[in-house]
Amino acid sequence: MPIITEKAKNQKQVLTLNELEKRKVVENNALITSVAKMQKTALKMFELAVSCIDTENVPENNTVYLSKEELFSFFEVGSNSKHTQFKEAIEIMQKQAYFKIKSNKALGIEYESIVPIPYVKWNDYNDEVTIQFSEHIMPYLINLKAEFTQYKISELQKLNSKYSIILYRWLTMNYNQYEHYSNKGGRREEQVEEYRNPQISIRELREMTDTVEEYQKMSHFTTWVLEKPLEEINDHTSFNVAYDKVKKGRSVDSIVFHITKKRRADDNSYKLEDKTYQEAKAEKEANEDRLYAKAMKSKYTKLLLENFLLSPYEMTDPAIMADLQKNVYPKYDELKTLRELEGVKKHLSYVREKQEPYSKGNIAKYLKKAIEQYLPAVKRQEL
Repeated sequence: MPIITEKAKNQKQVLTLNELEKRKVVENNALITSVAKMQKTALKMFELAVSCIDTENVPENNTVYLSKEELFSFFEVGSNSKHTQFKEAIEIMQKQAYFKIKSNKALGIEYESIVPIPYVKWNDYNDEVTIQFSEHIMPYLINLKAEFTQYKISELQKLNSKYSIILYRWLTMNYNQYEHYSNKGGRREEQVEEYRNPQISIRELREMTDTVEEYQKMSHFTTWVLEKPLEEINDHTSFNVAYDKVKKGRSVDSIVFHITKKRRADDNSYKLEDKTYQEAKAEKEANEDRLYAKAMKSKYTKLLLENFLLSPYEMTDPAIMADLQKNVYPKYDELKTLRELEGVKKHLSYVREKQEPYSKGNIAKYLKKAIEQYLPAVKRQEL
């Protein structure tokens, strides 16, 4: 089941379907946050075509070649009407699909409306499908040096909702930045954590998912744009995502997502040849292992369990325990110096009583915020 891409000098290189796991989509962040005025099939077809682009070598005439056989396999189409469905999907994509891109420029906000794939050619007597990208969409797909997002195309294969795909791309954009700044530095700790727990207003989320006029009842919006898409993402991608609603008055003002990465041997397989990335990753994991070992022996871990602020399941996550050991337990040591261990116990009892729902997404961040708010008051009392 081949996919065919174009190289220089009009040569075509055949890539087999089992290499799908290694292929990645790379897009400018402005495209990730744009409004995709298209349905699921057109959006997935666009993403599959993008995964055929070599970002360092512009395909001649902005053209790539796919096979119908793999398209049917990627979309898991097995019915007798698959050719009819394919033709209908192509026609809908060209007649209705476009991206509405908003960019911040020096003179103000600039809007672009781009039909990404204006030309598609296929026939009934061979397997090849020719896809030509618009010259206007190409700057968002090639020679990307900053502000871009990449992920494996296989992550999208089993997502069956337009909203699942849009949310997955946006969550990946944030989590990629979390990984980047965790490894390379350049951001404050609080900023790095915000990438793993990104917040978006309901207004922005409606714009991005093209639901400004749809699902006006919040319960319907929650079901179809949040809960069902996140269920798909959690079932079929490398992410586990929870969310909390943030209210302003009696209305829901924004959504905070909490992203964790599933432990998989093939995570980031497309980065395996990046030596700098691998060295940074190995160093980070070694440091995390050291912190995890210390946390498991800490008396504070036992106190958190006794106060139901930490679950046995969370104790199996090295990232959570390392975060507690690095950023929370030293502050408990400060409180213990001022108020002895009994003071720490009273603080944790109070935190448990006042625990907020959003702490489910990141207990280490929640506990860190709680002790950082409490310690200054204790120190003032001591003075």
